[in-house]
Amino acid sequence: MRVLIVTAVPAERDAVVRGIGATAPEVAELPVPGGTIHRLSPVPPTGPPLTVDVLAAGVGPAAAAAGAAAALTAAAVARTPYDLAVSAGIGGGFTTAHPNATAQPAPARLGSIVVADAIVAADLGAETPDGFAAVTDLGFGTVEHLPPAPLVAAVAEATDAVRGTVLTVSTVTGSAERAAELLRRHPQAAAEAMEGFGVAEAAAAQSVPALEVRAISNAVGPRDRAAWRIGEALAALTGAFGTITPLLGTWTWTLDPEGTRQ
Repeated sequence: MRVLIVTAVPAERDAVVRGIGATAPEVAELPVPGGTIHRLSPVPPTGPPLTVDVLAAGVGPAAAAAGAAAALTAAAVARTPYDLAVSAGIGGGFTTAHPNATAQPAPARLGSIVVADAIVAADLGAETPDGFAAVTDLGFGTVEHLPPAPLVAAVAEATDAVRGTVLTVSTVTGSAERAAELLRRHPQAAAEAMEGFGVAEAAAAQSVPALEVRAISNAVGPRDRAAWRIGEALAALTGAFGTITPLLGTWTWTLDPEGTRQ
């Protein structure tokens, strides 16, 4: 089992490595185009050997897609392809529901974990006189990737995480109006971040399943740096990956009729 974990910045990468390092203290550093992979080989309780590569690819969906694509391609060329790509890091949590929403995940508390059951590009589209239109409404592209549901359920249960849509944005939300608009369009949203869709797009191009795991550092809404809990969120990320890693080592994939791993 080979897993690629992509973060935005080194602090997130290091938090993930610390969590995995509880069972794999040795870390090898391997260069890939545009970055350096931190490779760990934790010993799973059962199942085949596990290799986990962690890469800090940069901030935003473009950097995440480029970094993930480089690592995925290098592995494929070496005939050691990845079985799973994970976007991981901290992010903003939706702590209240839109008043008109009929369903929404439980509020994402500061320091809690969110696991995406859908990875959505929330601002990929066009502004129109009638409001925002996603690229799919314009007749092309995609705006959503769905992680494997059984893996989402297992990871969420193990980490006591909120399950919901994680939105990928190129501009972080900084107002109550913007937060309300996002929830109006995506009532299942639990968190927003900047890299998940980029990682998922790169993974989908090579038929590799994707997962997104976020630790909540702040509430989505008015920008208030004093209220952010980045240290607490990074600690939660470390704890989550200490719990998640043994699950990955026992996970087995089956092929659906179209040949993609589920």
